[in-house]
Amino acid sequence: MTGKRITLQQAAEIIKDGSSLTFSGFTIWRRPFALVFELIRQGRKGLHLIEVNGGPQTEFLVGAGCVDIWESCWVGHELYGKYGANLSRKVGNKEIIVEDYSHAEMMFRFAAAASGAPYAATQTSLGTDLHNPEYDMLGRAGLRDGERIPKHKYVFTEDPFYGAGKQVLVPAAKIDVAVMCVQQVGEEGTVRVNGQFYSDPEAARAADITIVMAEEIVPEEYLRRESDRNTIASFEVDYILECPFGAHPTGMFGRYDVDGAFLKDFYGRTRTQDGFDDFAKEWIHGQDHHSYLEKLGWPRMLNLKANTALNYSTGVKRGQ
Repeated sequence: MTGKRITLQQAAEIIKDGSSLTFSGFTIWRRPFALVFELIRQGRKGLHLIEVNGGPQTEFLVGAGCVDIWESCWVGHELYGKYGANLSRKVGNKEIIVEDYSHAEMMFRFAAAASGAPYAATQTSLGTDLHNPEYDMLGRAGLRDGERIPKHKYVFTEDPFYGAGKQVLVPAAKIDVAVMCVQQVGEEGTVRVNGQFYSDPEAARAADITIVMAEEIVPEEYLRRESDRNTIASFEVDYILECPFGAHPTGMFGRYDVDGAFLKDFYGRTRTQDGFDDFAKEWIHGQDHHSYLEKLGWPRMLNLKANTALNYSTGVKRGQ
């Protein structure tokens, strides 16, 4: 380890059994898959995922039995048919606890944590079953300790300032580790995301430890030439690592497209646990990130490579 720089294996070792964890990106973009696969290889257990939105990284970790608790709003992507089979299977078998919030409420929870507030006030989802106490799954499991897991899923109150009526207080998200997957990180930890940065700044600030996995590590002096283009400050980042194609099979804007064929194959084959185990044996276990890329093959990866003028691949058919 030199300064903040670590290896992929060391990054996975930082995330202990039982850690609460969140990720960069949105749906099928900039998910830190190289590290997700390494966590599966290392046999991580008891993870508590707290995500603004779910994605294929959720499905892989859940299918591998790494996750005990998932807090989010949805897992879905219409391009790939039924999405969420692994999570659905684990819920049906009572192997995982799911705590359901609205998408807006999850974002407010991260924003509160990022600003150092214990909770956020909102009127989002009033009148829906999201606020039905019967669906407070962490409470029903007796896990609300008031430390890493809030004492209440939500609290109703009246607006004391403007008389705007009933408000919902939702707790800040307490995160042990946030894992970012980005285009560039500086040697000291400054992050530059090209394209949409989604909720990445809030996730980095909400977490006790932030790990940034980048396509390339670049000089800080380079990033400071246009500091207004930077996304996350260096002092908010604890560890960095360089991992080209680390988001595959999800996409990295301006670098490579989503590997739709890979994701379709994954969702088609993992509707059963045996199917997931076979897929993981083929693509995850018994190898590292380099051998994974060799298995994919350079013709496939070059086909995904983005045109630098257009920021997307001209070799991939849209929607695949």
